[in-house]
Amino acid sequence: MITQQLRIGTRASKLALTQSGHVRDAIALALPKGAVSLAHISTAGDRIQDRLLTEIGGKGLFTLEIEQALLDGRIDCAVHSLKDMPAESPAGLVIAAIPEREDPRDAILSNTYDSLDAMPQGARLGTASLRRQTQARHRRPDLVIVPMRGNVDTRLGKLEAGEADAILLAASGLNRLGLGHLPRGFLDPWECPPAPGQGALAIQTREADADAPWLEALKHRPTTLAVAAERGALTALEGSCRTAVGAHARLDGWRLLLTVEALSPDGVLRFRREGEVDVGGFDGETAARDLGLRLGAEVSAEGGAALLG
Repeated sequence: MITQQLRIGTRASKLALTQSGHVRDAIALALPKGAVSLAHISTAGDRIQDRLLTEIGGKGLFTLEIEQALLDGRIDCAVHSLKDMPAESPAGLVIAAIPEREDPRDAILSNTYDSLDAMPQGARLGTASLRRQTQARHRRPDLVIVPMRGNVDTRLGKLEAGEADAILLAASGLNRLGLGHLPRGFLDPWECPPAPGQGALAIQTREADADAPWLEALKHRPTTLAVAAERGALTALEGSCRTAVGAHARLDGWRLLLTVEALSPDGVLRFRREGEVDVGGFDGETAARDLGLRLGAEVSAEGGAALLG
């Protein structure tokens, strides 16, 4: 069981430390007599910067070492960007809390252009995300995609150095780093759905600690409902860094609206579904997840082998 000396596992990037620092402060308020500390853990996704994630193993590269530390008892919980997490947690671990979501949209950063449509024929767009690449190619097949990994500062530096005419980054990360003034525009999350869970954080614990009282202070029900739908679609599509999957849920009262899409790796083919469900009842999270599973399964059935290239 978790004691009042609580250790939070996190990646060591500037963004990860900023995010986990906010979580640490929230937990400290819920554990006024306890000590809360951050444990920096290096992940393969952080160490390997010269290859695309599709070439080296996918999303789990940002979580594997942290999850192992959690299973080994070296940390008591972990903070992840939810969009980086595979559809299922390892046996013995659960997502125990999801705080209020930041802006889920993809942001456009450029010295000149405020939208994909404004970019000229043959302009260079920087991104390492397969989803962002395929969505951009579907809308603008003439654009030249420049693979671009690295932390936010690294990618901003590459933009300033002229390696691309525009880059795409998650608005949530920019906001958390105090850089929310930098985007010149945003992609519409309904027309161009972000990664499932984008903008949300996940607090992961061992199963035995999932009902710890301090977790209640971190939970945000509207975000939890939206993410349940998006990750349901991710599960149905078996999404990874090798599958271009986008999903976005929004609440209108207790009606949850969801759009799901998946694209072929070249961006030529796009398969899309939309739906809605009432999530106001006791089993709202299950209803949201079931909607995501259904829409994701329909997209998967229609797209079939085309989604893998």
